[in-house]
Amino acid sequence: MTYIRGDVRELLLAGHTNAEIARRLGVDPSTPARARTVLGLPQPKPGRRPAATAEDLFWRRVKPVGDHMVWTGYRNNSGAPSLRHGGRTLSAYRIAYRIATGREPDGYALPSCGREGCVKPGHHADRTDRAEARKVDQLYSAIFGGAA
Repeated sequence: MTYIRGDVRELLLAGHTNAEIARRLGVDPSTPARARTVLGLPQPKPGRRPAATAEDLFWRRVKPVGDHMVWTGYRNNSGAPSLRHGGRTLSAYRIAYRIATGREPDGYALPSCGREGCVKPGHHADRTDRAEARKVDQLYSAIFGGAA
């Protein structure tokens, strides 16, 4: 019996291509191809498929680097990672925030992990998150007399 990673299986059954899965999970493209064969799923047709959602397009434009992700796609005039979907230009930071939290950010979503330009979901904070972090820092300073 051949072992198939659960995350690979889930993405295959959701209809993702081998290349998308390899990029998203940081695995060799042969991994999802072999799993597809074992599961009896047809190999995807060659060529680019249009992204069904902005989130799908987001995953096509990121590259894992250690515990972070870098943006490989379009950047707007100010250099912020962006993508175009459904006739709109969207912030990659907002999409990453939405993927991680399941909600739209309050105000700007910005990297909060310390790595400039990181687009990994879960590495962003919105206005509400930043206000909460400031409150924690102030409380820490009041109790311990220094910065957190």
